[in-house]
Amino acid sequence: MSVAITFLFLIIFGRFFYIQAVWGKELVLKAADQWNREIPVIAKRGVITDTNGKILASNTLSYSIFARASAITDKKFTASQLANTLSIDYDELYKKLTSSKVSEITIKRQVDKSVVEEVVKLNLAGVYYAEDNSRLYSYDDALCQVLGFTSSDGMGLTGVEKYYDSVLSGKNGEISYSTDIVGIETENSTVIYKQAIAGHEVRLTIDMDIQLSCEKAMKNVYLSSGAKTVSCVVINPQNFEILAMANYPSYSLNDIPREDGELLNKLTRNALITDIYEPGSTFKVITAAANLEEYLKGNKNAYSPTRVFNGSRTRTVDGTKVKCWSNHDNGKHSSQTLADALNTSCNPCFTDMALALGTDVFYDYLTAFGFGNVTKVDFFGEAAGLLVPRKAVRNCDLARIGFGQSVAVTGIQLACAVAAAVNGGNYYTPHLLKKVISADGKTVQENKTQLKNRVISEKASKIVAQMLELRVNSIQIHN
Repeated sequence: MSVAITFLFLIIFGRFFYIQAVWGKELVLKAADQWNREIPVIAKRGVITDTNGKILASNTLSYSIFARASAITDKKFTASQLANTLSIDYDELYKKLTSSKVSEITIKRQVDKSVVEEVVKLNLAGVYYAEDNSRLYSYDDALCQVLGFTSSDGMGLTGVEKYYDSVLSGKNGEISYSTDIVGIETENSTVIYKQAIAGHEVRLTIDMDIQLSCEKAMKNVYLSSGAKTVSCVVINPQNFEILAMANYPSYSLNDIPREDGELLNKLTRNALITDIYEPGSTFKVITAAANLEEYLKGNKNAYSPTRVFNGSRTRTVDGTKVKCWSNHDNGKHSSQTLADALNTSCNPCFTDMALALGTDVFYDYLTAFGFGNVTKVDFFGEAAGLLVPRKAVRNCDLARIGFGQSVAVTGIQLACAVAAAVNGGNYYTPHLLKKVISADGKTVQENKTQLKNRVISEKASKIVAQMLELRVNSIQIHN
């Protein structure tokens, strides 16, 4: 008998020891969860500004509705009342209230004050609210594909809002105090306040004066040309700061079409970074730059600035005929130098240059100018473009690449390459971020200009710039 009592005592003692030493911490946490009520203090999301400090994205006061399931006496009634008042799905809400294992349930965020007042009038046990923030975009649809937007929970979903979400988001705080089993504050309860930490300001390189001019021009071109999409990027050639980046059609950042996923994806895509296309004649600047650099290096196959090209308006390469777009001079070209070829945008002349340089030399320049690789701009979803693999290039491919066909680029790639061709030959990393500023006004991060490589010499770059300036002047005179 004594052995049985001793054995029973050991079992009870062992159970007590297990509860205290092993299970104790978990039980204390569960008890604390029952005793304490935490009301979140939502951190203010950092603003986004342009290079001059103009506010592009900020916050407006809204509210969040929360519930403590254990404190709700009638879950069906509560779910019904909240569903009607907040215009949310009853079944989904009831499921949350009855099956969720977390103590605090988020019912709805970014609720207007008038709606919160209606909820308060219902006097529902276990239901409470806290101040929140809704995002407000000062220029509505301007720069929409670049800025992007946030979720209802305040998390960056697209654009700069997503790329710099960790910088902008801040850290939530909370108000904590003791309650009874139904969530009513107990007497002599100690209130603990944990302050929220506001997010940092993200200052961009964008100049909104330039941006708005681009937006207006893009809209006019779109409406007058019948184009499906129109895009424009403006960068500072001396440091590759992005001053403007516009795509049209656009959409309102303050009225996002979230219900139509296909339309939303189409309108929110920043085509200048994510989409590739054949650049055509704009690529001739790169071919001319490579040719001039090789000429200055003493490559006898390269064309000098004064050398006259073959006057025929066609070339035949591997059985493929390359034609000039123009039919002037009764089917024949006048004598053209390199500057003339740039001015008239003559395809055969750039075919000659590409073939004269040869695959290896020309591809070395294409790589140096960033084609076939991402620029590493601070934005998600950048495409690398397309280049025919060096080993697979035929002469007819090389000929077409010389005037911008059989190659695919992004808008940001081409802008950076042309900028490097005329700025003295320096290729920098393009960027949207200028600096990060804390809530108390201190600069915590500054984006410094990063030189990636030199693509051509300063002398060659100067000649290219002069030739392009002559081209621009000739257009102005003609107009």
